[in-house]
Amino acid sequence: MAERKAYDRQLRTIGQSLEAQRISIFELHHQGDRFIVKGEPERETSLLVKLRNWQKRNRATGISGSLTFTPQDIEQLDRQGRAQRSKNDRLPDFHSLANMLRTVGADLDAKDTELIELRKKELSITILARNRSGHPEFEERSLGSYYDLFMRLHARRKKPNR
Repeated sequence: MAERKAYDRQLRTIGQSLEAQRISIFELHHQGDRFIVKGEPERETSLLVKLRNWQKRNRATGISGSLTFTPQDIEQLDRQGRAQRSKNDRLPDFHSLANMLRTVGADLDAKDTELIELRKKELSITILARNRSGHPEFEERSLGSYYDLFMRLHARRKKPNR
Protein backbone atom coordinates (compact mmCIF):
# COMPACT_ATOMS: atom_id res chain seq x y z
CA MET A 1 0.00 0.00 0.00
CA ALA A 2 1.10 3.54 -0.66
CA GLU A 3 2.36 5.63 2.23
CA ARG A 4 -0.41 7.72 3.73
CA LYS A 5 -1.15 9.97 6.66
CA ALA A 6 -3.04 8.63 9.64
CA TYR A 7 -6.77 8.18 9.05
CA ASP A 8 -7.62 9.24 12.60
CA ARG A 9 -6.40 12.78 11.98
CA GLN A 10 -7.70 13.01 8.42
CA LEU A 11 -11.19 11.75 9.29
CA ARG A 12 -11.40 13.94 12.40
CA THR A 13 -10.59 16.99 10.30
CA ILE A 14 -13.16 16.06 7.67
CA GLY A 15 -15.67 15.47 10.49
CA GLN A 16 -15.06 18.97 11.84
CA SER A 17 -15.76 20.43 8.41
CA LEU A 18 -18.93 18.35 7.98
CA GLU A 19 -20.15 19.36 11.46
CA ALA A 20 -19.70 23.02 10.57
CA GLN A 21 -21.83 22.44 7.47
CA ARG A 22 -24.43 20.44 9.44
CA ILE A 23 -23.84 17.27 7.37
CA SER A 24 -24.27 14.17 9.52
CA ILE A 25 -25.43 11.50 7.05
CA PHE A 26 -23.11 11.02 4.09
CA GLU A 27 -20.98 8.80 1.87
CA LEU A 28 -17.21 9.27 1.86
CA HIS A 29 -15.06 7.82 -0.92
CA HIS A 30 -11.28 7.70 -0.68
CA GLN A 31 -9.78 8.09 -4.15
CA GLY A 32 -6.01 8.38 -4.36
CA ASP A 33 -5.05 11.13 -1.94
CA ARG A 34 -8.51 12.76 -1.97
CA PHE A 35 -11.66 12.22 0.02
CA ILE A 36 -14.98 12.89 -1.72
CA VAL A 37 -18.03 13.35 0.48
CA LYS A 38 -21.62 13.27 -0.75
CA GLY A 39 -24.24 14.44 1.69
CA GLU A 40 -26.77 17.13 2.36
CA PRO A 41 -26.97 19.47 5.36
CA GLU A 42 -29.69 18.74 7.87
CA ARG A 43 -32.82 20.64 7.01
CA GLU A 44 -34.09 23.37 9.28
CA THR A 45 -37.82 23.68 9.71
CA SER A 46 -38.51 27.38 10.25
CA LEU A 47 -40.46 29.25 7.58
CA LEU A 48 -37.69 31.84 7.16
CA VAL A 49 -35.11 29.11 6.47
CA LYS A 50 -37.46 27.45 3.96
CA LEU A 51 -37.83 30.75 2.13
CA ARG A 52 -34.04 31.29 2.03
CA ASN A 53 -33.50 27.76 0.72
CA TRP A 54 -36.16 28.25 -1.93
CA GLN A 55 -34.46 31.46 -3.08
CA LYS A 56 -31.05 29.77 -3.16
CA ARG A 57 -32.43 26.89 -5.23
CA ASN A 58 -33.89 29.32 -7.74
CA ARG A 59 -30.56 31.19 -8.06
CA ALA A 60 -28.22 28.20 -8.00
CA THR A 61 -27.60 26.02 -10.99
CA GLY A 62 -25.67 22.78 -11.09
CA ILE A 63 -24.81 22.39 -7.40
CA SER A 64 -23.15 18.99 -7.23
CA GLY A 65 -23.81 18.09 -3.59
CA SER A 66 -20.30 16.73 -3.09
CA LEU A 67 -17.22 18.03 -1.31
CA THR A 68 -13.63 17.15 -2.14
CA PHE A 69 -10.89 17.21 0.50
CA THR A 70 -7.31 17.25 -0.80
CA PRO A 71 -4.29 16.72 1.47
CA GLN A 72 -3.75 20.50 1.42
CA ASP A 73 -7.38 21.11 2.43
CA ILE A 74 -7.07 18.67 5.30
CA GLU A 75 -3.81 20.23 6.49
CA GLN A 76 -5.31 23.73 6.44
CA LEU A 77 -8.52 22.62 8.18
CA ASP A 78 -6.48 20.73 10.78
CA ARG A 79 -4.43 23.86 11.57
CA GLN A 80 -7.64 25.88 11.94
CA GLY A 81 -9.17 23.20 14.17
CA ARG A 82 -6.09 23.07 16.42
CA ALA A 83 -6.18 26.84 16.80
CA GLN A 84 -9.81 26.68 17.95
CA ARG A 85 -9.38 23.84 20.46
CA SER A 86 -9.24 25.23 23.95
CA LYS A 87 -8.87 22.64 26.69
CA ASN A 88 -6.76 19.57 26.03
CA ASP A 89 -7.30 18.20 29.53
CA ARG A 90 -10.99 17.41 29.18
CA LEU A 91 -12.63 14.34 27.67
CA PRO A 92 -13.73 15.07 24.11
CA ASP A 93 -17.38 14.57 23.20
CA PHE A 94 -17.65 11.12 21.62
CA HIS A 95 -20.96 12.01 20.00
CA SER A 96 -19.42 14.78 17.90
CA LEU A 97 -18.98 13.69 14.30
CA ALA A 98 -15.30 14.68 14.38
CA ASN A 99 -14.49 12.40 17.34
CA MET A 100 -16.60 9.58 15.98
CA LEU A 101 -14.72 9.68 12.68
CA ARG A 102 -11.41 10.03 14.52
CA THR A 103 -12.22 6.79 16.34
CA VAL A 104 -13.14 5.04 13.09
CA GLY A 105 -9.86 6.28 11.60
CA ALA A 106 -7.87 4.99 14.57
CA ASP A 107 -9.52 1.60 14.11
CA LEU A 108 -8.53 1.59 10.43
CA ASP A 109 -4.98 2.62 11.38
CA ALA A 110 -4.74 -0.13 14.01
CA LYS A 111 -5.86 -2.74 11.48
CA ASP A 112 -3.47 -1.27 8.86
CA THR A 113 -6.26 -1.20 6.29
CA GLU A 114 -6.80 1.19 3.40
CA LEU A 115 -10.13 2.99 3.41
CA ILE A 116 -12.14 2.72 0.22
CA GLU A 117 -15.57 3.93 1.30
CA LEU A 118 -17.35 4.97 4.48
CA ARG A 119 -21.11 5.47 4.80
CA LYS A 120 -22.37 7.28 7.86
CA LYS A 121 -26.04 6.69 8.58
CA GLU A 122 -28.06 7.92 11.51
CA LEU A 123 -27.15 5.01 13.82
CA SER A 124 -24.40 3.09 12.03
CA ILE A 125 -21.25 3.30 9.96
CA THR A 126 -20.48 1.01 7.05
CA ILE A 127 -16.86 0.67 5.97
CA LEU A 128 -15.36 -0.86 2.87
CA ALA A 129 -11.59 -1.20 3.20
CA ARG A 130 -8.68 -3.12 1.70
CA ASN A 131 -6.58 -5.22 4.07
CA ARG A 132 -2.78 -5.66 3.91
CA SER A 133 -3.19 -8.55 1.46
CA GLY A 134 -5.20 -6.33 -0.87
CA HIS A 135 -8.52 -8.08 -0.21
CA PRO A 136 -11.66 -6.04 0.44
CA GLU A 137 -13.26 -6.10 3.88
CA PHE A 138 -16.80 -4.93 4.59
CA GLU A 139 -18.01 -3.99 8.06
CA GLU A 140 -21.15 -2.38 9.42
CA ARG A 141 -21.18 -1.31 13.06
CA SER A 142 -23.44 0.68 15.30
CA LEU A 143 -22.05 4.03 16.39
CA GLY A 144 -22.12 2.85 20.01
CA SER A 145 -19.75 -0.02 19.25
CA TYR A 146 -16.95 2.51 18.76
CA TYR A 147 -17.40 4.01 22.24
CA ASP A 148 -15.08 1.54 24.05
CA LEU A 149 -12.37 2.11 21.45
CA PHE A 150 -12.84 5.87 21.85
CA MET A 151 -12.33 5.61 25.63
CA ARG A 152 -9.19 3.46 25.23
CA LEU A 153 -7.73 5.87 22.67
CA HIS A 154 -8.38 8.87 24.87
CA ALA A 155 -6.86 7.12 27.91
CA ARG A 156 -3.75 6.28 25.87
CA ARG A 157 -3.41 9.91 24.72
CA LYS A 158 -3.58 11.15 28.32
CA LYS A 159 -0.66 8.99 29.53
CA PRO A 160 2.66 10.90 29.67
CA ASN A 161 5.34 9.79 27.24
CA ARG A 162 8.24 7.97 28.83
